[in-house]
Amino acid sequence: MKIRSITYFCNPKFPLEDKILQTAGTFLAEARSAYEAAGYEVQTVRIATIPFPKLLGEENINRLPELVGQIDRVAQELKVGYVSLGPALPEIPRSYEVIPDSAFISKNVFFGGVMADKSRGLDLAAIRACADVIVKLAPIEPNGFANLQFAALANVDAGAPFFPAAYHGKDKPYFGIATESADLAVKAFENAKTIEEGRNNLTGEIEKHGKKIAEIARSLKVKFYGIDFSLAPFPDDAHSLGNAVENMGIPKIGLHGSLAAAAILTEAVDRADFPHTGFSGFMQPVLEDSVLAKRAAEGTLTIKDALLYSAVCGTGLDTVPLPGDTTAEQLVPLLLDLSAMALRLDKPLTARLMPIPGKKAGDETNFDFAFFAQSKIMSLESEPLSSPFDGKETIDIKKR
Repeated sequence: MKIRSITYFCNPKFPLEDKILQTAGTFLAEARSAYEAAGYEVQTVRIATIPFPKLLGEENINRLPELVGQIDRVAQELKVGYVSLGPALPEIPRSYEVIPDSAFISKNVFFGGVMADKSRGLDLAAIRACADVIVKLAPIEPNGFANLQFAALANVDAGAPFFPAAYHGKDKPYFGIATESADLAVKAFENAKTIEEGRNNLTGEIEKHGKKIAEIARSLKVKFYGIDFSLAPFPDDAHSLGNAVENMGIPKIGLHGSLAAAAILTEAVDRADFPHTGFSGFMQPVLEDSVLAKRAAEGTLTIKDALLYSAVCGTGLDTVPLPGDTTAEQLVPLLLDLSAMALRLDKPLTARLMPIPGKKAGDETNFDFAFFAQSKIMSLESEPLSSPFDGKETIDIKKR
C-alpha cells in the first residue's frame, strides 16, 4: 500500500497570494517527511483550491489560462506535483468553455465540471457543457491525454483528495490523504477460503493503516479532513482491483457476480474504522488497472458494466478509452445516466472519459505511459437524445 497523494486544500485568492501558497508548500514538505519516516511511500503532494469560477469571479473568468500559468510556476517552485483548480459551475456557463484553452497551458493543473448536485439537481445544460469540454480536450494531444486533467462531477462534495475531483470548500485550509491500496484487496482474498474471511482480512488491513495515517495526521499543524481509502490500482496484477475480484471467485470481471464483488469490497472499506472522506470505495479506472484493461480489450468488461458497478461502489467511470470521433451528443446520455445515479443513490460519482484521436472501437491503445496498461478502445452504445431530454432544464431528483 502507498499514499497516492497528500492534498492541501486552500483558497490562494486572485491575484495569487504568495504567502498562502508558500504555507501550503512548507506544510506538504513536512507532511511528506512525516509519512515517509513512518514507512509509507508518498507518490505525490498536491494543492486543491476553491472552484476557479469563485476564485476568479465571473468578471475574470477569461483569465483562467493566466491563472493556470501562474499557479503552475509556483507549484513547481514549491515541489508540488499537481494542482486542482476545482470545477466549472453551472451558474457561470462560461467557466466550462475556458477549460480547453487552459488545460493546454500545463499538464499538471486539473479541472472538473459540475453536472449535478443536491442543491441544484440534474442540470442538462451543465451535462452538455461537460461533454463539450471532453470532446474539445481530446485532440489537444495525439494520445488524448488532455482528458486526464478533467472530470465531470455528479454529487461530489469538497474535500475529496483524488484528482481531478478535488476542490476546497471551507474558509480555513485542511488536508486529506488518498491511498493506492488495491494490493490490500488482492492479498486479502488470495488465499481466503470464504468471502467473509477475505472481507475481514481487507477491513483489518485498511483499519490498521487508516489509524496509523490518522495518528500521524493529528501530529501535524493543519486540520486533517480524512482519508480517501479508495482501492486505487496500479497497472500490474499485484495492484489490480480486477485481480482482487477474480480472486474472490469471479472467472472474469465483467461477468455476472462482479457487481456483488464490487459491493463487498466497497463495504469492506465502509466497515473499517478510520476518518473517511471522498469516495472511499471500489475504484475502477480501466486503463490504470491491468486486469480491467485486459477484460475491456476482450469485450468482457463494457462501459455499461462499469456504470452498473458504480451503483454499489465509490467512484464512477475513469480512464475509459473511447473512439476518437465520439461526439458530445453521444457523451451526454452516458453522463446523464451517471448523474441521475449519483443523485438518486446520494453518492459521489465522476466521469473521466478519453476519446483517443484516430482510434475506433476495437483498436489497440498502444500507449507509451507507465501508469496505463494496454487495452482496446471501448464501444460506446449511445445515440443523441431527442426532445424533451435535449433541452437545458434543471431536474430535481430526490434520493431514495
